[in-house]
Amino acid sequence: MAQDSGSRAAPEPPALAFAFELRAQVGAPVEIGQVPHGRRRIVPILGGTVRGPMLEATVVPGGADWQLIQPDGFSELDTRYTLTTARGELVYVQNAGIRHAAPDVMQKLLAGQSVDPKLVYFRTVPKFETAVPELQWLARSVFVGIGERFPNEVVVRFYRLE
Repeated sequence: MAQDSGSRAAPEPPALAFAFELRAQVGAPVEIGQVPHGRRRIVPILGGTVRGPMLEATVVPGGADWQLIQPDGFSELDTRYTLTTARGELVYVQNAGIRHAAPDVMQKLLAGQSVDPKLVYFRTVPKFETAVPELQWLARSVFVGIGERFPNEVVVRFYRLE
């Protein structure tokens, strides 16, 4: 039998701990064009850095963001890249996300123009894979990312769900 939970206080939300910030340099988008589910484009990842209290690494050139963009600018993001630590340890990242804003803001953003990041909802949920025992905490944790897109750079701040 279900209990009446209406009289109980809402549970405390889980804490988020800042883990690290990724700064990735990106190249010009490759426009595939209109496909059955939207406009497909691929944004190459040229390299970058990861810095923060939980991880320090570099972004290996060669990753990309496979984007699917709807007519109103709503974007589904599927970003895949590799990180390497100073000791040469490799981490594969698949970072799924969404990005949207008012149509005029999205039009400027998708055209490569600068927009105020506060006007854009850009959130991601990364998954990490690594063979390194000391880095298994990445694969065994849940993270959320808050992103900002600039003309030649993407900045994502990752938070670990405690």
